[in-house]
Amino acid sequence: MIAFLRRLGPGPALGAMLLGAFVLVALVGPLVAPYSPTLQSLDHLLESPSRAHWLGTDENGCDVLSEMLHGARLAAWISLLVTTISLLVGIAFGTVAGYFGGLLDDAMMRVVDILLAFPGILLNLAIVALVPRPGAGHLVFALAVNGWVGYARVARGEVLRLREREFVQAARAIGASPWRVMARHVAPNILTPLVVQATFGFAGVILVEASLSFLGIGRMASYSWGSMLAQGTTYLWRTQHLALAPGLCIAAVVLGCNLLGDGLRDHLDPRRVRR
Repeated sequence: MIAFLRRLGPGPALGAMLLGAFVLVALVGPLVAPYSPTLQSLDHLLESPSRAHWLGTDENGCDVLSEMLHGARLAAWISLLVTTISLLVGIAFGTVAGYFGGLLDDAMMRVVDILLAFPGILLNLAIVALVPRPGAGHLVFALAVNGWVGYARVARGEVLRLREREFVQAARAIGASPWRVMARHVAPNILTPLVVQATFGFAGVILVEASLSFLGIGRMASYSWGSMLAQGTTYLWRTQHLALAPGLCIAAVVLGCNLLGDGLRDHLDPRRVRR
């Protein structure tokens, strides 16, 4: 792993470390959090960082560090689930459209075009706003509704390039069904660009989920990073730690995903120019 990161370069290596730190915090953070994220103390409202509360407290007296650690797991779980669902649906949709072509391809791609015509964040807002009490499942569904279309377009383009290759024609010649050809010979060979896109997509889900929570729509818990950022902007005149903590964490995770995605794209692209 270390040798691979060295080949990627310093930027992608930094991105991998940032993303790895985020995953580690999401896994073990809630286990080592000093307090419950919902434990309120009305005697300690909006306190500055101290030995008792390393990142201070919020408007309800909750420990910001504990909220951040639990919020990391929430953000990671939602982003991973949305990215996985979008990736799987996009691969299946794009592979079928690209492999069969013709009228089926045209009809399926028009569905993609219709979804792409809607501003993504507005569509997410509309879906979540229709639910009286949105939960995590509703938010995941709202983000995945249009999250798969980008993967579908990439998958279709790769399938169009591969469907006439010799190994695909050989599989057809020995009598393999179209579904077997797609599952065993086509889909595995289009994963490289999709994995790179999934890296960027993971960061996009982090941003959209935080944006919805910041706006007060789809709020899963008071300790989600978007909710904490919204609360922090309300008290910027009095204290800055409440906005800085989630804001910097969101920026670090997104930066890590982008740096790692750029490195993977350059490393895995066989057409890149080698200097």
